[in-house]
Amino acid sequence: MLDARLRPLIDPPLNRIGAALARRGVGADAVTLAGFLVGAASFPALALGAYGTALVLILLNRVMDGLDGAVARHAGATDFGGYLDIVCDFLFYSGVVFFVAVGRPEDALPAAFLIFSFVGTGSSFLAYAIMAAKRGITTEIRGAKSLYYLGGITEGAETIALFVVICLFPTAFAPLAWVFGALCWLTTAARVAAASRTFGT
Repeated sequence: MLDARLRPLIDPPLNRIGAALARRGVGADAVTLAGFLVGAASFPALALGAYGTALVLILLNRVMDGLDGAVARHAGATDFGGYLDIVCDFLFYSGVVFFVAVGRPEDALPAAFLIFSFVGTGSSFLAYAIMAAKRGITTEIRGAKSLYYLGGITEGAETIALFVVICLFPTAFAPLAWVFGALCWLTTAARVAAASRTFGT
């Protein structure tokens, strides 16, 4: 919901850094993988209840996730790079929730519901992108991307905000997971409806 509005603020500094990295021969895939490893380092921190450390690592991961696209725009984007970025994003999102539950087993059920909800948003997002590519439908509302980005109530910015709040207030995880999961299902339903309108004929 907020991603398109934040792009004009986020893209200019990322593009400057991305251009500098590309000139030095740093590849977008290397940034993607390094960002994923930084994000994955938050997993043991979450499991151990070191939420301050986890928060720093999560935010660094998200900065690097934006940076890989900026590098790709200057060094040359590839289909594999776009694929790798999406795979790492989805693994990271679900990994954060899973490892919160490792550290807070009493919250395993809401964590499972939230990951279940991520499957809905992720599959509806990717399936729409596949059909859009098949029909040659493109958009740059959320910046130049390797695949079609269909919006919703719960996009990247909202998910990052959720993770920040979880790290700051871990005891509130259960209600946050139930509410955010429900919003994810509203996003999924809206995407299915959009797909019906676009691809139903």
